[in-house]
Amino acid sequence: MSGRARLTLGAFAATLLAAGALLPLVKPATWIFTAAILLAVQSGAGVLTRRVPLARALTIAAQAVVTLLALTFVFAREQAVLWFLPGPQAFGHFGALFQAGADDIGKYAIPAPDTEGIRLMVVGGVLVIGLLVDTLAVTFRSAAPAGLPLLALYSVAAGLSDGGASWLWFLLAASGYLLLLLAESRDRLSQWGRVFGGAPRAGGSTASGAAGGGQALAPVRTGRRIGVVAMGVALVVPAALPALSGGLFGGPGDGPGESGKGGTISAVNPLVSLQENLRQPEDREVLRYRTNATDTSGMYLRLVALDQFDGTSWKSSVRPIQDVPERLPSPDGLDRQVRTTEVTGNFLASTTYEQKWLPMPYPAVKVEIDGRWRYEPAGRMLVGDNKQNTRGARYTVTSLDVRPTGPQLAAAPPAPPKVFAEYTRVPDSLPPDVRSTALAVTRGARNDYERAVRLQDWFARDGGFRYDVEVESGTGVQAISRFLQQKEGFCVHFSFSMAAMARSLGIPARVAVGFMPGTPQSDGTMSVGIRDAHAWPELYFEGAGWMRFEPTPTRGSTPDYTQPQTPSGTASGSAQPETSASAAPSAAPSASDSCPPQLRRLGECGPDEAAGGASSGDDGPNPLMVVLICLGVAVVLVLPLLPLLWRTRVRARRLGSPGRTVEDAVARTLAAWQEINDTAWDHGVLPDESRTPRKTAARIVRLGALDGEAANAVHRVARSVEQVLYAPQPRPGGGLVEEVALIRAGFDRAAGRWARLRALLAPRSSVRVVWAASARWTALTARWAATRHEVTARVTAAVRRPSRERV
Repeated sequence: MSGRARLTLGAFAATLLAAGALLPLVKPATWIFTAAILLAVQSGAGVLTRRVPLARALTIAAQAVVTLLALTFVFAREQAVLWFLPGPQAFGHFGALFQAGADDIGKYAIPAPDTEGIRLMVVGGVLVIGLLVDTLAVTFRSAAPAGLPLLALYSVAAGLSDGGASWLWFLLAASGYLLLLLAESRDRLSQWGRVFGGAPRAGGSTASGAAGGGQALAPVRTGRRIGVVAMGVALVVPAALPALSGGLFGGPGDGPGESGKGGTISAVNPLVSLQENLRQPEDREVLRYRTNATDTSGMYLRLVALDQFDGTSWKSSVRPIQDVPERLPSPDGLDRQVRTTEVTGNFLASTTYEQKWLPMPYPAVKVEIDGRWRYEPAGRMLVGDNKQNTRGARYTVTSLDVRPTGPQLAAAPPAPPKVFAEYTRVPDSLPPDVRSTALAVTRGARNDYERAVRLQDWFARDGGFRYDVEVESGTGVQAISRFLQQKEGFCVHFSFSMAAMARSLGIPARVAVGFMPGTPQSDGTMSVGIRDAHAWPELYFEGAGWMRFEPTPTRGSTPDYTQPQTPSGTASGSAQPETSASAAPSAAPSASDSCPPQLRRLGECGPDEAAGGASSGDDGPNPLMVVLICLGVAVVLVLPLLPLLWRTRVRARRLGSPGRTVEDAVARTLAAWQEINDTAWDHGVLPDESRTPRKTAARIVRLGALDGEAANAVHRVARSVEQVLYAPQPRPGGGLVEEVALIRAGFDRAAGRWARLRALLAPRSSVRVVWAASARWTALTARWAATRHEVTARVTAAVRRPSRERV
């Protein structure tokens, strides 16, 4: 293989391995096959144009044109001329796809769906990087700068994944770059001529001889060591450095600080991906739970409370955290006169859901969970410490179902001064129309409870508002004012606006972010999907504490205590849940035969799904993807065994059934001698074809530390080889199969365990496959060159003959 061919393959492999970092960003990841095929076409175009040869600029231009034609055939063939020639309509279609892709990127959270626009952007980006790498590494023969576009590709993928890129993708990208550098170094060394290695020293021991025969040249060893050390440092150092936390609903959840007592929670913006999750085309299960609550409509799962409004956004305050107590303190402001019931839920988070805040019903009074979790008392939240997150977490939460009556909330005394001062604070930049609208909506209300109910009903029912997740979110004061005018938005707008208006009226308020209760399943569990993500306001009433309100139309459930028909209740103490109702999700399969196939494919037909993990919410695995994964696993398993299989096949062919003629016996003797040399090579004795068979046999016995029958067998076969090579009448010896078996057994006895394993699984003589393939390729190219020369000569002669006849 020529140096440019190796560089081309290295550039192709490096680009494709670096593109692997984009796989977690788009699901399904079938786009990688399209990118690989088009990248191969692009690389092939470069190979052909460089063989012409063309100028460097023309080579790059030809590759760019071929890439454009290939993209046109894949993405715009209906608008193209002859399915691959781009015209005005094709370019217009490309523009529309790019615009749709940009819109989809802004709309969907990671992993984004594989829409046509996103696929074009991803595949096109990989091809652009591939063209840059090929240009630098192959056309200009400078592989080192080609690492810059590869680094850019990996950096973009790591940045879009919000720091959650796996080390595996970095390892693949770095390995591709090192392969490219190795291909270039071999190309440069080959220009100095062929390097010959000497035979091992005669006085060396077996170990030293094996080592000397199997080691690479010093520059190659140094390059390998530098590459391994560099990759090791790049993998180990980031693990020792502190990492940044991810988003609220999808990114990896890092802890708030060091473990131990004390610490604080840093202020975060937990609404980064709320809108993106609500826009997901497919609902993905993030949590499943079983509870003994008789009514789950109000069992919202709270992640975090946003209690600070500075005019630009709502966010969590920086507060101290502590170890999780065995039983959490009583909720602030809750009086015994309000009816409460203890309920218990057993929760199981999906292995694909990583979040540093723990979803829990509010107010929780006891949490049983393993791991590094900390407790924030003001918001009654649990937050992961030192990279602890919810991925695959199992936990049990005991919470209070607080059910005050309307009269109890209406008669609530004023909030404590500290609560009132902190939770009624509004920025000076709050537009006047926010407070004036709040006053107009609540005109005639006699107390804070009636004002809160009127605000909720105005947003949810009477004000003419429309729920729309496509509206840009915005969290500042101008966004609230604009929302009150346009009257369309989603839960962020409704909750933020109601909380701000309540504060302007002197009602303590904050915003909670989490999930709605979810959907009941046939096995009695509740399934919470990513599109159940929600935000709602919490208002404080002394005697009842922080109470949930639901201003978002068509979402969630309106609390009973905000409805006119709410019956008056009597005070009661806390009721313990029934043990049977709160049993943990069972791993036993469901015995129900009434579950339809649709629910069975969704994994919603038995409690085993609740214990086994969250389902993905799709129709099941893609059959094509299953086949490709199985083929990939088979390749991974078989690939390391290929040298062993090849060596076994060659040995069987060399020592096959004896022929009937003398020529067959001579060929079999030489094949057995070749097998002995390869067996010695596999055990570290390099072949030396400059020696006679007798001297070669002595060298094999000495360096292989053979003795007894094994050594005698080597000498007997050597004498047979001399007979068939030099005797006037060749007399091939017999028993070659037995002689080779004796010699193999002698090598196995003399070698150590690792040497035997190396000779079996990674025989050095398997390099003959590469040599044979290279020889065949050279012969093929030589025949092709001769044929081309002959055809050219004939065509030239045919063209010149008529002209001579006319003369």
